[in-house]
Amino acid sequence: MNDDGLVISTRVSTLNDGKILVTGGAGFIGSALVWALNRRGLYRILVSDRLGSDDKWRNLVNLHFDDYVDADGLLGRVLADDPVLRDIRTVFHLGACSATTERDAGYLMRNNFEYTKQLCRWALRRDNRFVYASSAATYGDGTQGMQDDEGGLERLRPLNGYGYSKHLFDLHAKRNGYLSQVVGLKYFNVFGPNEGHKGEMRSLVHKAFEQVQRTGVIQLFRSYRPEFRDGEQKRDFLYVKDAVEMTIHLAETPSAAGIFNLGSGKARTWIDLAHALFRAMDRPVQIEFVEMPEALKGKYQYFTEANIQRLHKTGYTGPRFTLETAVEDYVRGYLAPQQTLGAENEPV
Repeated sequence: MNDDGLVISTRVSTLNDGKILVTGGAGFIGSALVWALNRRGLYRILVSDRLGSDDKWRNLVNLHFDDYVDADGLLGRVLADDPVLRDIRTVFHLGACSATTERDAGYLMRNNFEYTKQLCRWALRRDNRFVYASSAATYGDGTQGMQDDEGGLERLRPLNGYGYSKHLFDLHAKRNGYLSQVVGLKYFNVFGPNEGHKGEMRSLVHKAFEQVQRTGVIQLFRSYRPEFRDGEQKRDFLYVKDAVEMTIHLAETPSAAGIFNLGSGKARTWIDLAHALFRAMDRPVQIEFVEMPEALKGKYQYFTEANIQRLHKTGYTGPRFTLETAVEDYVRGYLAPQQTLGAENEPV
């Protein structure tokens, strides 16, 4: 029994044991996860999300799942032991407000922290597999390292409210002994199909594709630290197809428990990304450096790189895509023909 009064089980269900709940299932990574599950012949899926007036619903059109539950009503159904939830054996909790620019800290705490706590407790009481999205934003400026070592969680200092709301649940899971059973995922800079609804939170690949179509030029932020030249700030870019393969692998691996970094394991510059995009679009390289908004200067991550040794120790051998092959797959298979995951004739 843990400090929260829950009996922690060591049983791990396979994805074929029962239904699968995917929160945030219409979102970017969530819909890509449903696509990947479908490719494994898994269709007994309950999708939960909060659909608004944007085009996020389009991510669901080509996917196969049993039912849909609005995110605002999901916890009520959990408390009422709604029959629609009784066959759930695996929970992928990817739903959250993921905007790093969100200023309403109270909303982030309710939506990202409290919601996750309640859903996790329900899953553990039912002896379900619980896989949840944390974030690389929890690492802050990286001065405390980016090692997915639970022993160092208390030293981390996120730079924004989103990262802090994710960090709080990581700490809560550690204090209450949940990390011996659940899997937390620290996604790094994920990009790929089905992100078009995210507005300003879209990846540079998506934004720059539109820029190049309009102007032929990609704009990158100047650097304000002498150790980084303009455009040579580095990020760990991860293609969404690799991200969901990693996610499923950890869900299906009985020995996997705790927090894992999900990234490529190799930091690349924004210039590298721009060159890959121009090559995929068969356009000449034209880069313009612009001033960074004042609101971002103190919160900007100049270097991120996922240490993925823990992931590899579970038997995972990827990622499959390099930055260049990922950008090519994304641009030529999805952005240029304007397709979503699950559309006919999609590249593999």
